[in-house]
Amino acid sequence: MPPGHGHAHPAAPGAGMEKKPTIEGVKNLVAVASGKGGVGKTTVAVNLAIALKTLGAKVGLMDADVYGPNVPVMMGTDEQPRAVNEKTIIPVEAYGVKMISMGLLNPGDKPLVWRGPMLHSVIQQFLRSVQWGELDYLLIDLPPGTGDVQLSLIQNVSVTGAVVVTTPSLVALADVRKAIEMFRQVNVEILGVVENMSYFNCPHCDGRIDVFGHGEGQHMAKNFGVPFLGEIEIDPQIRIGGDTGKPAASHGEDAPGAKSIYAVARNVVARLEEVNSGAGAPVVEIL
Repeated sequence: MPPGHGHAHPAAPGAGMEKKPTIEGVKNLVAVASGKGGVGKTTVAVNLAIALKTLGAKVGLMDADVYGPNVPVMMGTDEQPRAVNEKTIIPVEAYGVKMISMGLLNPGDKPLVWRGPMLHSVIQQFLRSVQWGELDYLLIDLPPGTGDVQLSLIQNVSVTGAVVVTTPSLVALADVRKAIEMFRQVNVEILGVVENMSYFNCPHCDGRIDVFGHGEGQHMAKNFGVPFLGEIEIDPQIRIGGDTGKPAASHGEDAPGAKSIYAVARNVVARLEEVNSGAGAPVVEIL
């Protein structure tokens, strides 16, 4: 657990990183990624952002999933960002988190058919034109997989570290390998693996039910020599929170489903402090 026991103290930008451009005022740029869809990556990104804000940090959330921008629904807003001029966009704020998403710029159900260069350009707009101000953490919800958007982001800005989201199933974990290898190839630090939809606490017998298997995320993290950031349980309130625009983390740490989210948030803070202090090889287990 990071110093301060519960406060998301920002870490200073790390020395010795590749000389890629940084975003002015942003201390830590954190990519939230997954090797495949359907693992709840956006749910994790949204709740992580709100948990970090609740723990006392200044937080931004950039929805880089331009094909399926679900962040606005989960954050409960359809407010449009304000363009001051061609090069200045004021982000929307929800739950104290500054936010930008294609879902706010292109509201409605019309699907986007975009090519690589267009994706590159919108990511650059989000990074460079949005007035993020002073942030301790800017979380970027990447689309699933290892394609154009991910590489465009990683190649054009200094990413402090990546959080890789998976579920306990072996099928999902096979794709984690691809995500970890992608970040390693471009020298982005892996902050760790989060196992989402990890287990279910039965309300009737107080027993833990491992719906999709048990411990696979932890094994995968160990095999790759990266930290395991924690397990987020399956709780109806997490799903309901996302569907209704009232994320579980926004109800506080003791709300149903929120405790495991806040535990992951504290571990992310601890890992960022470790990375930014230039500490050696990551600890495989920091729980």
